[in-house]
Amino acid sequence: METLHLVDSAARGAVAQTPPFDLDRDTLPEFRSAVLAAYAQLAPPGPTPPEVRTVPGPAGAPGVRVLVYQPAATRPAGAKAPAVLYLHGGGFVVGTPDMMDAFSRALADEHGAVVVAVDYRLAPETPFPGPVEDCYAALTWLVAQADALGVDASRIAVVGHSAGGGLAAALALLARDRGVYALAGQVLIYPMLDARTGTPAAPVDNPTTGNFQWTRPMNRFGWGALGGDAGPDAIPPERRGHYSPALAADVTRLSPAFIAVGSVDLFLEESVAYALRLSRAGVPVELHVYDGGVHGFDLFPGPLREQLAADVRAAMRRMLAT
Repeated sequence: METLHLVDSAARGAVAQTPPFDLDRDTLPEFRSAVLAAYAQLAPPGPTPPEVRTVPGPAGAPGVRVLVYQPAATRPAGAKAPAVLYLHGGGFVVGTPDMMDAFSRALADEHGAVVVAVDYRLAPETPFPGPVEDCYAALTWLVAQADALGVDASRIAVVGHSAGGGLAAALALLARDRGVYALAGQVLIYPMLDARTGTPAAPVDNPTTGNFQWTRPMNRFGWGALGGDAGPDAIPPERRGHYSPALAADVTRLSPAFIAVGSVDLFLEESVAYALRLSRAGVPVELHVYDGGVHGFDLFPGPLREQLAADVRAAMRRMLAT
C-alpha cells in the first residue's frame, strides 16, 4: 500500500529518499556504521562529555559501561536529585548511548536529574536475556550508589527509544517481578514491544504502518537476533515479558507509563495495545499518537518533534516530582 502521503509533511521528503535497509547478519556491520554516522549528523553530541564508568554486570557477565550525566544547575546542599536510567534504541542490534548524548544531557538539565545511559550488550552477539539483564545491573548500581551520586532512589524513572523503549518496559516488568526496586515511571518512546509484529503471528497487521525507517523484515531480524536460534518458544513463560513485554501474562502493579508513537510507525498497533492492557490492569498510562509520525520521527525538525519533546518533558516532571 502506498502510504507516503500519510507521512508528516516536514519529514516526507527525507523519508522518501531513504530506502529500506536490507538488514541481515551479513549487512549488520554496514547498518551499524550507517546508524552511528546518521546520529552523529542529526543529533551531534554536546560540548561537555559525560563521566564514563564500568559498573558490575550480571552474574558471570562482563561489566556494563554507562555514561553518567550530572545536571548543569547546582543543587542546594543536602538536596537529592531524581534520576533517569536511559536506554538507547537500535532494534536490539545497533547503537550506543553516546549517539543519544544530546538527549541525555537535555534530560539531566531540564529535570535537574542524574542520567545514567546504559551501553547494554547487543544482539545477535548477546541474545536474551543479556541486554535486559545489563539494564537491570545498571539499575542495581544506580540504586546502590544513590547517596554517592546525590540521587533520591525513590525517584528513578526509566526512559527508552525504540528497542530501548522495549527494554525499558521489560525492565519495569523485571523490577516488579524481582520485587527489589520500585520505579517512579517508565517513558516508552515508539517502543519495540511485540516480537510477533511483522510475522504471521501478529495480532494485527496494519498495512498503513511500517513502510518507512523500520520495516517488517528489519523487525523480524531484530527480534530474531535477540531471541537467539531457539526463538521465543524456548523462553520460559515467566520470562517472556522480559523478552517481549507484549507477551507478559501479567501487567499489573507496574510503574506509571508514558507511551508515544507515530501513526505510520510499525509499532503503532503494539504501542496502543500495550497502553490499553496497562489501563485495564489499573496502571496509570498516558498514550500519544502523533499524526504522520514515522519511526524515529523526532529526528526530523518540525512540529511533531517539538510536540513530543514537550509531552515527554511534562510526563517526566510528573513522574520525578517530589
